Amino acid sequence: MIKTARFYRPLSLFLAMRYVRSRQGNGFSSFISASSTMGIGLGVMVLIIVLSAMNGFERELSQRLLSIVPHAELIGVNEPLPDWRKSIKLLQNTPDVIAAAPVIKMSGMMQKGSQLKAIGELRGVDVLLETQVSSISDFIIEGNWQALTQENTVVIGAGIAKKLSLKIGDKVQMFLPRTDGLLSKGGQQQSGQAQSKGQRQSIQQQIRAPMIRSMKVVGIFKFGGLIDDTLAYMSIEQAANFINYNELQAQGVRLKVKDVFSASKIARDVAYTWDHYVYILDWTRTQGPIYHDIQLVRMVMFIVMALVIAVASFNIVSTLIMAVNDKKSDIAILKTMGASRSLVMVTFMIQGLVNGVIGCAVGALLGIYISLNLTEIVLAMESFFGTSVLSGDVYFIDFIPTYLHQPDVVVTVTTALIMSLCATLYPAWQATKIEPAQVLGQV
Repeated sequence: MIKTARFYRPLSLFLAMRYVRSRQGNGFSSFISASSTMGIGLGVMVLIIVLSAMNGFERELSQRLLSIVPHAELIGVNEPLPDWRKSIKLLQNTPDVIAAAPVIKMSGMMQKGSQLKAIGELRGVDVLLETQVSSISDFIIEGNWQALTQENTVVIGAGIAKKLSLKIGDKVQMFLPRTDGLLSKGGQQQSGQAQSKGQRQSIQQQIRAPMIRSMKVVGIFKFGGLIDDTLAYMSIEQAANFINYNELQAQGVRLKVKDVFSASKIARDVAYTWDHYVYILDWTRTQGPIYHDIQLVRMVMFIVMALVIAVASFNIVSTLIMAVNDKKSDIAILKTMGASRSLVMVTFMIQGLVNGVIGCAVGALLGIYISLNLTEIVLAMESFFGTSVLSGDVYFIDFIPTYLHQPDVVVTVTTALIMSLCATLYPAWQATKIEPAQVLGQV
């Protein structure tokens, strides 16, 4: 005699799966069931994709944008740092600081021919130390970063080069505001003396006249966004000479820290150990709104997609209520045969949960696949439609980044399953209230 192996299966699971299969013959019930499954799957898929995109933007913010934007800066309040080399040695011994570099910041105008371009920030930097706190040299598209060591040279953004039609080796006129104290000198020279109207006008003209320097373009960088239109670099020696600093003085130092999201605290802790009054600045003051916008969009999208999943889950209620009404006689017979209330309730909970499980599985798989290939998919769509989702002239990236974070998938699927389970409770509980005598007496 050949014996066949039979695996044990709980009665509630056996009945639930039979009811699921029998439901396929009922057109309207099948439609409601399928719509709930598709709704849950769609919500799970979209939520995973959105969270992955937000993770991608956050990663690009920390790894790309903050590779040029200083994590933190300590800028002298009334006086420059007397010896920036000594300050940097102290900072290099700080556990949370990766590297430090001096900086002198100015603003001015750049001219070539009849074209003028405002320079929002002209940074005077140490050519070697700057590469330790910034990745600017990685974005040089023309020229050489190391050429900044030459006298009267400048590295400019691609936006500035485009505006002024500049290329490597071109000469430009740099207009910088005077900070050499002409006003105080003039006041001292004229102290105690009667100043004529013509003399006062002469002093005012001297004060207003900017410094003009002829600079050679030795490098052009392309980072993306407004940075290319507003940022330029020169050596710290040239910048110090422009504002009458000695070779050891600097306005402040820039810091690269281990944890960019703790930059504010790290900068504050470092500043409190100094005996020099400084302004404490960090990236959240200039780029913080971008990070907060990412977090806000993440939270809003999670709430919206969770509501979509919740609405889809409520279709399970309709499906189960119809199933309970359709299976009243079966429930009555089961109860007369000794089935407990818990068995009946679990049976219909499993039946309803099948929709949630299938929807979560399909949605999660599609969401993971699309998230892993989101950048390529969007690029293909941009190529097909001949349009661009993100403009590199406005944003610091010109593509949709993605980074799939495993906990996001777990939280999304768990949330959808819990909502699906909650949707089964009321119809399953209603099934346990069916009285066999009333139902069988009407048969």
